[in-house]
Amino acid sequence: MNNIRIRKAAGTWVVRSGGAVLGETTRALELDEDGHAPVIYFPREDIAVAFLDPSDKTTHCPHKGDATYYSIVNKSSVTENMVWSYEAPKEELAEIKGYLAFHTSDSVKVEQI
Repeated sequence: MNNIRIRKAAGTWVVRSGGAVLGETTRALELDEDGHAPVIYFPREDIAVAFLDPSDKTTHCPHKGDATYYSIVNKSSVTENMVWSYEAPKEELAEIKGYLAFHTSDSVKVEQI
Protein backbone atom coordinates (compact mmCIF):
# COMPACT_ATOMS: atom_id res chain seq x y z
CA MET A 1 0.00 0.00 0.00
CA ASN A 2 1.08 3.55 -0.65
CA ASN A 3 2.31 5.29 2.44
CA ILE A 4 -0.45 7.79 3.31
CA ARG A 5 -0.32 10.02 6.36
CA ILE A 6 -3.10 12.30 7.61
CA ARG A 7 -2.49 14.97 10.21
CA LYS A 8 -4.12 18.15 11.39
CA ALA A 9 -2.92 21.02 9.20
CA ALA A 10 -1.39 23.75 11.37
CA GLY A 11 -2.93 27.21 11.39
CA THR A 12 -5.76 28.68 9.34
CA TRP A 13 -6.38 27.68 5.72
CA VAL A 14 -8.44 29.46 3.08
CA VAL A 15 -9.62 28.48 -0.38
CA ARG A 16 -10.46 31.15 -2.96
CA SER A 17 -11.90 30.96 -6.45
CA GLY A 18 -11.96 33.94 -8.77
CA GLY A 19 -11.34 36.25 -5.81
CA ALA A 20 -14.25 34.89 -3.75
CA VAL A 21 -13.49 33.09 -0.49
CA LEU A 22 -15.09 29.65 -0.65
CA GLY A 23 -14.04 28.68 2.82
CA GLU A 24 -11.75 29.23 5.77
CA THR A 25 -10.93 26.74 8.51
CA THR A 26 -8.68 25.97 11.43
CA ARG A 27 -9.78 22.31 11.18
CA ALA A 28 -8.08 21.36 7.91
CA LEU A 29 -6.39 18.00 7.45
CA GLU A 30 -3.23 17.47 5.43
CA LEU A 31 -2.98 14.23 3.48
CA ASP A 32 0.55 13.32 2.50
CA GLU A 33 0.84 10.44 0.02
CA ASP A 34 4.16 9.11 -1.25
CA GLY A 35 4.85 10.39 -4.77
CA HIS A 36 2.31 13.25 -4.55
CA ALA A 37 2.29 16.80 -3.22
CA PRO A 38 0.47 17.15 0.14
CA VAL A 39 -3.24 17.95 -0.19
CA ILE A 40 -5.28 20.07 2.22
CA TYR A 41 -8.76 18.74 3.00
CA PHE A 42 -11.40 21.18 4.31
CA PRO A 43 -14.35 20.23 6.54
CA ARG A 44 -17.50 20.54 4.42
CA GLU A 45 -19.13 22.72 7.12
CA ASP A 46 -16.41 25.36 6.58
CA ILE A 47 -16.98 25.63 2.80
CA ALA A 48 -19.68 27.72 1.06
CA VAL A 49 -21.21 24.71 -0.67
CA ALA A 50 -23.64 26.97 -2.55
CA PHE A 51 -20.69 27.54 -4.93
CA LEU A 52 -20.33 23.79 -5.58
CA ASP A 53 -22.27 21.90 -8.20
CA PRO A 54 -22.11 18.08 -8.14
CA SER A 55 -20.43 16.65 -11.23
CA ASP A 56 -20.89 13.30 -12.95
CA LYS A 57 -17.16 12.61 -12.63
CA THR A 58 -15.93 9.94 -10.24
CA THR A 59 -12.51 8.36 -9.83
CA HIS A 60 -11.23 5.35 -7.93
CA CYS A 61 -8.07 5.30 -5.86
CA PRO A 62 -6.99 1.82 -4.74
CA HIS A 63 -5.71 3.32 -1.48
CA LYS A 64 -8.44 5.85 -0.63
CA GLY A 65 -11.60 4.61 -2.38
CA ASP A 66 -14.07 6.34 -4.73
CA ALA A 67 -13.99 10.12 -5.12
CA THR A 68 -16.96 12.25 -6.15
CA TYR A 69 -16.36 15.59 -7.87
CA TYR A 70 -17.87 19.07 -7.86
CA SER A 71 -17.52 22.07 -10.13
CA ILE A 72 -17.09 25.58 -8.71
CA VAL A 73 -19.81 27.93 -9.92
CA ASN A 74 -19.64 31.67 -9.42
CA LYS A 75 -21.13 34.70 -11.19
CA SER A 76 -18.48 34.84 -13.89
CA SER A 77 -17.48 31.23 -14.51
CA VAL A 78 -17.81 27.51 -13.96
CA THR A 79 -14.61 25.64 -13.13
CA GLU A 80 -15.26 21.98 -13.87
CA ASN A 81 -14.31 19.13 -11.52
CA MET A 82 -12.04 21.21 -9.28
CA VAL A 83 -13.25 19.77 -5.98
CA TRP A 84 -13.32 16.18 -4.79
CA SER A 85 -14.48 14.27 -1.75
CA TYR A 86 -14.32 10.72 -0.45
CA GLU A 87 -17.79 10.01 0.92
CA ALA A 88 -16.91 6.44 1.90
CA PRO A 89 -13.11 6.21 2.11
CA LYS A 90 -11.25 3.06 3.03
CA GLU A 91 -11.49 2.41 6.76
CA GLU A 92 -7.90 3.37 7.56
CA LEU A 93 -8.52 6.84 6.01
CA ALA A 94 -11.94 7.44 7.60
CA GLU A 95 -10.78 10.86 8.90
CA ILE A 96 -11.19 12.43 5.43
CA LYS A 97 -14.79 11.23 4.99
CA GLY A 98 -16.91 14.09 3.67
CA TYR A 99 -13.98 16.54 3.63
CA LEU A 100 -13.41 18.56 0.45
CA ALA A 101 -10.12 18.95 -1.43
CA PHE A 102 -9.41 21.40 -4.24
CA HIS A 103 -7.31 21.22 -7.39
CA THR A 104 -5.33 24.45 -7.52
CA SER A 105 -5.01 26.55 -10.66
CA ASP A 106 -4.74 30.16 -11.77
CA SER A 107 -8.29 30.70 -10.49
CA VAL A 108 -8.34 28.41 -7.43
CA LYS A 109 -5.93 29.00 -4.56
CA VAL A 110 -5.48 27.08 -1.30
CA GLU A 111 -3.35 29.03 1.17
CA GLN A 112 -2.35 29.09 4.79
CA ILE A 113 -3.10 32.55 6.24
